[in-house]
Amino acid sequence: MEISDQLRCLFSATVEQRDGSYIIEVPERELQLGEIDEGSTYRVALLSTPSEPKAQAETPPKQTHDSTEPPVKEGEQRTVEIEDIGDQGDGITRVERGFVVIVPDTEQREKVTVEITDVRENVAFAEVVERLSYYE
Repeated sequence: MEISDQLRCLFSATVEQRDGSYIIEVPERELQLGEIDEGSTYRVALLSTPSEPKAQAETPPKQTHDSTEPPVKEGEQRTVEIEDIGDQGDGITRVERGFVVIVPDTEQREKVTVEITDVRENVAFAEVVERLSYYE
């Protein structure tokens, strides 16, 4: 599955019926990350989860990913577009859940393949591996 570069947040939620409408609640942390704003309109994609056999339905699902963990790992390569330039002149891009990756020696709107070199709780740092054409 291809994920659009326009993806602003990714989370799991249950569709609930309330007063004749169906509601999907957006976790508060998604607004705190600054990628979406209250009162704004967004496109929403719904992906189904694989159904479990009935025998497993009674046991709680295993947590394989802690949503508070950074969505990147050291050594991982990503193709990204530089969204902004920070106060120190470094490029800034965001990946899943609005997680910030800082990439030195890049320009705004530049598309690059980077390698993650350092991951911290709230930010990661990367180096350019390849500069891509604006048309790719």
